[in-house]
Amino acid sequence: MTLHRHFFKPFILSSTPPFLFLKPPFVSPYSLHKSHSLPPAIIRAKSMRFSSLIPVHAAENGGASNGAASSASTANDFDDSSFENGYCLPPQEIRDIVDAPPLPTLSFSPHRDKLLFLKRRSLPPLADLARPEEKLAGIRIDGKSNSRSRMSFYTGIGIHHVMENGTLGPEKEIHGLPSGAKLNFVTWSNDGSFLAFSVRTDEEDGSSSRLSLWVADVETGECRPLFQASNIFLNAVFDNFVWINNSTLLVCTIPLSRGDPPKKPLIPSGPKVQSNEQKNIIQSRTYQDLLKDEYDEDMFEYYATSQLVLASLDGTVNPVGKPAIYTSMDPSPDENYILISSIHRPYSFLVPCGRFPKKVDLWTADGKFIRELCDLPLAEDIPITHNSVRRGMRSISWRADKPSSLVWVETQDGGDAKIEVSPRDIIYTELAQPLENEQPAVFHRLDFRYGGISWCDDSLALVYESWYKTRKIRTWIVSPGSQSVSPRILFDRSSEDVYSDPGSPMLRRTPAGTYVIAKIKKESDESTYVLLNGNGATPEGNVPFLDLFDINTGSKERIWESDKEKYYESVVALMSDQNEGDIYVDRLKILTSRESKTENTQYYMLSWPEKKAHQITSFPHPYPQLSSLKKEMIRYKRKDGVQLTATLYLPPDYDPERDGPLPCLMWSYPGEFKSKDAAGQVRGSPNEFAGIGSTSPLLWLARKFTILSGPTIPIIGEGNEEANDSYVEQLVASAEAAVEEVIRRGVAHPDKIAVGGHSYGAFMTANLLAHAPHLFCCGIARSGAYNRTLTPFGFQNEDRTLWEATSTYVDMSPFISANKIKKPILLVHGEEDNNPGTLTMQSDRFFNALKGHGALCRLVILPFESHGYAARESVMHVLWETDRWLQKYCVPNSSKANEDSNVLKDNTTSTTDAEGKAIGAAGGVAEQEYAGLLVDRIHMTRRCHQDKAVRTNFLELSNESQQRTFNKLGLCSAKQCSCMCNK
Repeated sequence: MTLHRHFFKPFILSSTPPFLFLKPPFVSPYSLHKSHSLPPAIIRAKSMRFSSLIPVHAAENGGASNGAASSASTANDFDDSSFENGYCLPPQEIRDIVDAPPLPTLSFSPHRDKLLFLKRRSLPPLADLARPEEKLAGIRIDGKSNSRSRMSFYTGIGIHHVMENGTLGPEKEIHGLPSGAKLNFVTWSNDGSFLAFSVRTDEEDGSSSRLSLWVADVETGECRPLFQASNIFLNAVFDNFVWINNSTLLVCTIPLSRGDPPKKPLIPSGPKVQSNEQKNIIQSRTYQDLLKDEYDEDMFEYYATSQLVLASLDGTVNPVGKPAIYTSMDPSPDENYILISSIHRPYSFLVPCGRFPKKVDLWTADGKFIRELCDLPLAEDIPITHNSVRRGMRSISWRADKPSSLVWVETQDGGDAKIEVSPRDIIYTELAQPLENEQPAVFHRLDFRYGGISWCDDSLALVYESWYKTRKIRTWIVSPGSQSVSPRILFDRSSEDVYSDPGSPMLRRTPAGTYVIAKIKKESDESTYVLLNGNGATPEGNVPFLDLFDINTGSKERIWESDKEKYYESVVALMSDQNEGDIYVDRLKILTSRESKTENTQYYMLSWPEKKAHQITSFPHPYPQLSSLKKEMIRYKRKDGVQLTATLYLPPDYDPERDGPLPCLMWSYPGEFKSKDAAGQVRGSPNEFAGIGSTSPLLWLARKFTILSGPTIPIIGEGNEEANDSYVEQLVASAEAAVEEVIRRGVAHPDKIAVGGHSYGAFMTANLLAHAPHLFCCGIARSGAYNRTLTPFGFQNEDRTLWEATSTYVDMSPFISANKIKKPILLVHGEEDNNPGTLTMQSDRFFNALKGHGALCRLVILPFESHGYAARESVMHVLWETDRWLQKYCVPNSSKANEDSNVLKDNTTSTTDAEGKAIGAAGGVAEQEYAGLLVDRIHMTRRCHQDKAVRTNFLELSNESQQRTFNKLGLCSAKQCSCMCNK
């Protein structure tokens, strides 16, 4: 027998109840840049083979594996004893969709005359994730590269000229890069002449080299390192570099004087002590990767400390300031000043680095200190209530429409959203260098929490405020340069009411590189208009639009709308802003995207007045084998009258007459609402292209499943009611409505419906198997939290503590109801999950609770993976595990599977010898003794199924063998009857 050795494999635990006669438990084996880019589209192609993956059917008895995995198409292909050697591959039809290079990311030049194709790779190998990382202050650092760990990257840059007719010219590659270069942080200079980006390569030991800063001439495509010295590298733990002007960059570098990393002392200097002798109220969510001791503090400081340098394109390098932990650098629009933010000691063991003491200084563009704007203390005590914030100056930034005017906001409630006060926030403005004794000017007062500003000029700015508790959102129209003009409310609405959303103002780029509201003119009048770009939510789905909005009268004119009959189109960017001066509506040019149910996203240049669209991309269909899939947005109601929606997908060439009801996978994620009307509104479009990610449930369309994607699971708390106080009841009611709808349509077999979800969707899955076992045959729960008492200071949108809402925390926890879960559940979790609340321990403890009650369960822990799964080996194995689970516990599952044995005869109420013998034969010798009793119960069960109003009190089965018989026959027992509703 050939043994296949592997360094890494998923850690798998499996627990199956003895009455199912299963075999023994078996063990088996991202893009960063600063330019304003289009959303990446995804290409799929044929799968690639990786010899590091174990084939599904590994060779034995001297046979050797070539690394090419075979595809398992039925439940019988999964031999539990065969998968003990590492990672597995899913069936070929799934790999064909997942295993392909993605499309490039797109980025337009400042003048909109050139377009970058930033090329990417497909899923990274596990070796990338296996590199050592330091988990410090809530972040993860790759010590070798001195950057955030697990960065994705670009593999190359192609430049296309945008022609006069909107089409693209031939590609010109950036050349001169080292072999195997990994590119990050691609950034245009303000004039569009140069690109700056970081470059790193793989070293001989498999680690990633430090990041060097490169620049490329856009016209020639030639690139080179910016620093002539070979010992200057980027420190990319926080900010990395920024263009000060068209020829100079401010760069965070690793200090040249830095030595080796601190060494962990063999003997600690003393015990770890935390104290609250001042009786401060400090509540915080379940953060991960926090500092633990003085050594961690030293390590954080070592890697995060940068030396700022001013670097010119001519090679001049000038260090400025002292080494510090610089977190952001923001040049003023006039290029004369820089806002410099940094963090410093004392650090915290309770909160991540975003709450460490923060200092904001004002420097000149050549690196000279001017003044300190603020030095905020450690913020451990921010209340967990929504809309609570840090005390002191926050959101410090430059006015986008002014050369060098500062704007910031300060809370008036001490940062505690529970305190009633008016105003709650005050917005201030001030010149970078104010006159002596000049005080900051009050720009605007808000009764809700500040939500940002869209600047235009002295006559127009839009100020946003919101309040989560009531879901209220307001937009104020302000004249910054006219104190005599009083601010007025432009829009006042519920953030949940998508039907009333007027859209957002489109922005134009200024020569300084900032973005301001685009004012639009008409030749025929002197009125001032803005463009409102909206999703256009309607009861029939989203119909995106572009409105010409008179800012003074409030009148609207719809100048563009998506073709709602066939396509889903949306406005991506304003393209007629490359020249200064007014923009006239009859010379408007915008970039749009277009897609349909069967056509993937393409981009178009749309020009006025003829509104003629020129297609600029021709991306191939990412998965042509699913090009004829069927997609429908369906609507149905919950028993309390709440309108629900879902997207129903059917496999290609599905014929209801020929194929009948199929196995179904329902995948969802609950949401919270304050009103039933808002919860029932339709979101999304029936014409959107079915994008399929690497772990998407839509992959199982290739396995002939019905997919119910994103059925709305609204948890509603109207008025003073708290939504989560009735979480379980609303969750079950929503799931029941969804299941009943797909059964009513005849596209899903009632005994073959699986449920799944990720994160909060995993929490949902476990709760549904506990409280609605009659709906689903099995579940897949990935990276979830199952015991809410382990997140005592709030979770998701719950801002009450465990001690304020004890029963809610307990009732919502599927961990507490582990004894009720009788259906098979697959748990998957990343071993290095860094998401607040979803510690890997959550799945460990939940699995142990399930196993302690004899549940059929399986736990898969993925080495090196975080909250989402990135490595190819991990992703493929998760797909294999999921497919195996569905093929084994969903596809063959049916209470009618043994009709050929005459076990279930319609309308039969008496026990016959033939039925008794059939059951005895199916169950074995031990079951024959109870054959008559079992058949009686079978008929009682069938009558219970036929009339859900009946609540039959079954006698408890007297031994384990009877339970096994019921399960082998696919029948429900006293403990499992779907009509019992777990009562």
